[in-house]
Amino acid sequence: MKTSLRLVMILLGIIGVASAAAPAASKPNLIFIMADDLGYTDVGAFGSKYYETPNIDRLAAQGMKFTNYHHCQNCTPTRAALMSGQYGARTGVYTVGGVERFDWSKRPLRPVNNIAELPLDRVILPQALKAAGYATGMFGKWHIGQQGAHAPGKRGFDEAIVTMGAHFDFATSPKTEYPKGQYLADFLTDRAVDFITRKKDGPFFLYLPHFGVHSPHHAKPELIPRFKNKSGVGGHNNPTYAAMIASVDESVGRVMAKLEELKLVENTVVIFTSDNGGVGGYTREGLAKGGAGDVTDNAPLRHGKGSLYEGGTRVPFIARWPGKVAADSVCDVPAIHVDVYPTLVALAGGAMPAGQVFDGESLVPLLRKPRATLQREAIFQHFPGYLGMGADQWRTTPVSLIHAGDWKLMEYLEDGRLELYNLRDDIGESKNLATTMPDKAKELHAKLVAWRVAVKAPMPTKNDGASGAVGKKRGEGKKKKSPELE
Repeated sequence: MKTSLRLVMILLGIIGVASAAAPAASKPNLIFIMADDLGYTDVGAFGSKYYETPNIDRLAAQGMKFTNYHHCQNCTPTRAALMSGQYGARTGVYTVGGVERFDWSKRPLRPVNNIAELPLDRVILPQALKAAGYATGMFGKWHIGQQGAHAPGKRGFDEAIVTMGAHFDFATSPKTEYPKGQYLADFLTDRAVDFITRKKDGPFFLYLPHFGVHSPHHAKPELIPRFKNKSGVGGHNNPTYAAMIASVDESVGRVMAKLEELKLVENTVVIFTSDNGGVGGYTREGLAKGGAGDVTDNAPLRHGKGSLYEGGTRVPFIARWPGKVAADSVCDVPAIHVDVYPTLVALAGGAMPAGQVFDGESLVPLLRKPRATLQREAIFQHFPGYLGMGADQWRTTPVSLIHAGDWKLMEYLEDGRLELYNLRDDIGESKNLATTMPDKAKELHAKLVAWRVAVKAPMPTKNDGASGAVGKKRGEGKKKKSPELE
């Protein structure tokens, strides 16, 4: 009798321990890897026949491809939206630097002042995940406030090394030693796999925002010959750029290998994406003469980085979670950067910060069922400024857009011009249907205006010549001519 009672007590103890451990064990590790300036078709899984991305392709084969996922037209607003879960109309982060970067003095509108640092009154993603019990690490390009209280180490990351601007002989904050001649993508991956190793008992959140494949276009010398004698395909033909992509792919492969080594694959969500469209498509728009030209091509998408056409905002997005996300699955439901915050918090079993407005919606229903229906009707973008390209050329002028289902309507704010596209039939945005389908244009425009009113989106004002417009002598438009600008 005593023996039986003792066995019962032992079993109850085991059950109790298992129950107590269950919540922690059920929390998946979260890894978010983001390339910089990698175009929609710059990986094999999304169409490239020239660049080689076996590891990213394997990730896609083991998970879900989102074929209709969007970020902003350049890097800082994308990073602000990812970390805050809010559109730029709420954060004030629309682009890189101030409005004086480009000479808009002869344009009809004065752009809205840009905020370069994500406001400190927002509870950002790593803080929400820490509250859910996660160890947090970030290695790479931050770009939403480098100093003081804006630095990632002060905003929810337990560990953070920030670096950007060069692929060799790079500076880091805090200063970190590394072997002379080491390539930045390899340095960041070293830190990432070390973090995974040390935090393997989880749960952990790893944010790995690469500087690759951003200019300057420098690659590891040993990788470039692989592509020199390879025939280009569809505007993909730059051996150095291809070698840079190969290094990002190597990074993804090393992260995947570490998860396999530590037997963490089944309980880790891995997401791979890019921060904006690729540096290409300018020649087709008649812009390449004013800058450095196309480094890649986003075809069949129109335009490239710096534009709010699909080539500037639609990016590869892959999510893998074995056993939870169907392998080799595809989702074409429109999704956007502000969805990442609620998605990761939902996966973590955490709570969204109370009293803070969020613009995104969790994509977890789509991860479970790619044809699921989200609650929202549309996604939005609002860019009340100018992005130049040198020689008085513009990648974009002020514009807002609504993307609802297959339909996308753009309103150019200088003259109120509307452009309407059916993206299912015309992914290259070659046929403006605004005049042939006026009722549809009117319907979507009304919804776009209502959204701007609801979020109190600041609008550019009339350029009266005395509102602070800058000329080339003061601005940076004359100095910076490359389309690879932020």
